[in-house]
Amino acid sequence: MWNTYLGKRIKGFGYAIKGAWMLLKNEPSIQVQAVVAAGVTIAGFYYDISTTEWIFQILAIALVMSIEGLNTAAEEMADFVHPDFHDRIGYIKDVAAGAVFFAAVGAIIIAGIIYLPKI
Repeated sequence: MWNTYLGKRIKGFGYAIKGAWMLLKNEPSIQVQAVVAAGVTIAGFYYDISTTEWIFQILAIALVMSIEGLNTAAEEMADFVHPDFHDRIGYIKDVAAGAVFFAAVGAIIIAGIIYLPKI
């Protein structure tokens, strides 16, 4: 069964769930993002945001957490390939962290657009 198309998709989904759990369990940055996501989700219910606002909020949460996960993966790979300090590895890690910064700033702007008029 696991060698069929559907079986491989189910197996891949299992790996994805495992990876998400590993991020939530082991990575402080994802844990912080999860707490923030829970907070804005509660705020969304409290302020009764519209369907469109929910869509933008969910996309912003997913984007930030996804990019944070990719940043973690890039850092882990860089540390595995070159455990000692190296300028090029430092550059790669900084660029990956910069991507998280862009996503987070976008999410903050979206939250401001949604919530500031309601507060």
